[in-house]
Amino acid sequence: MIDRRQLLRLSAVGSGLLVLPSALAFAQTGLTVEAVLYDPEAPVLGNPDGDVTVVEYFDYQCPYCKKGHPGVMEAVRKDGNVRLVKKDWPIFGDVSVRAARLVLAAGASGRYEQALESLMATEGKLADAQVDATLQGAGFTVARLEEAYRAHAGRIDRLLARNGGQADAFGFRGTPSFVVQTTLYPGVMGEADLTEAIAAARS
Repeated sequence: MIDRRQLLRLSAVGSGLLVLPSALAFAQTGLTVEAVLYDPEAPVLGNPDGDVTVVEYFDYQCPYCKKGHPGVMEAVRKDGNVRLVKKDWPIFGDVSVRAARLVLAAGASGRYEQALESLMATEGKLADAQVDATLQGAGFTVARLEEAYRAHAGRIDRLLARNGGQADAFGFRGTPSFVVQTTLYPGVMGEADLTEAIAAARS
């Protein structure tokens, strides 16, 4: 993991662009530290005032995202001073898009984490009916989530588009992928990996 981190380390230079030393083309992306770490529309878990920000690009149908989720949350919980920014990157099709929209809509009533946890506890690929049943089992009324999505559709869909644009610009090949402060970590991170990355960011 150390080798990967060193190869992909980012530096904030000049105008605040996130630039890979080995790929200065990132300077053309327009991705700023502010845009990636502090998008006001992106849900934040952990400590909102934490001194290190971890961004995770994920998909509710990604088995690696779901398998690694408990370890990510445990690392954030144990640290106590980490902002975890969750960025839906629904790359597995329409079901993933629907799941992302409904969970983000749940955030309008302050229940984002509850909806997120319910779908992250599922296994494998999902169908719309399974998404609905899972959310219902977690205490949600799907029709109300759909109504909330329609009320906030422009904001939610623009957020999803920004997330996807960032992931593409970083060259991520799939989910999960992470940014820890200004360092990219494409691929799965276990609890120990993330804990080490957080410590490296502080150093």
